[in-house]
Amino acid sequence: MNKIIFLFVTMFGIGKLKKIPGSYSSLVTTFFLFFLFHILKINPNIVLICIILIFFISLYAVNIYIKNLDNKDPKEVVIDEFIGQSIPICMYEIAHEGTKEVSNVLTFYFIMFILFRIFDITKPYPASYYDKNFKNSFGVIMDDVCAGLYVVAVLVLYMVFSS
Repeated sequence: MNKIIFLFVTMFGIGKLKKIPGSYSSLVTTFFLFFLFHILKINPNIVLICIILIFFISLYAVNIYIKNLDNKDPKEVVIDEFIGQSIPICMYEIAHEGTKEVSNVLTFYFIMFILFRIFDITKPYPASYYDKNFKNSFGVIMDDVCAGLYVVAVLVLYMVFSS
């Protein structure tokens, strides 16, 4: 069971990469979701339901993984990046259902990746609050959920002001 939890929270070992595992996991997530949405043509609502399930499973799995660790937010735990990066991409796909030009999709995916990494690293409030005050799986995951929601907010503002 511990091996399964390790594979889950590290995204099959991506979290064990020496440098910038969070960025690698966000990038892998971006490519994975592009593959699901634009190659396999999976409905974004189904993917969103799966992301919500992964969120709840992560609360349990991360808690077990960090239980005996001194560092309650170890860098190898990157399932939170998967969840956070998935939020804006799923919302984009739900908001833009139908045929889209691949170049536009790739541009928005790139922007979402960069914005998510910026918000995940800088942790503007309330992400910083969760990161500092919840030394458990909830804190580990919620700062990335906030970062993903910040990206959604930026994209919504962009769409409002550009129309």
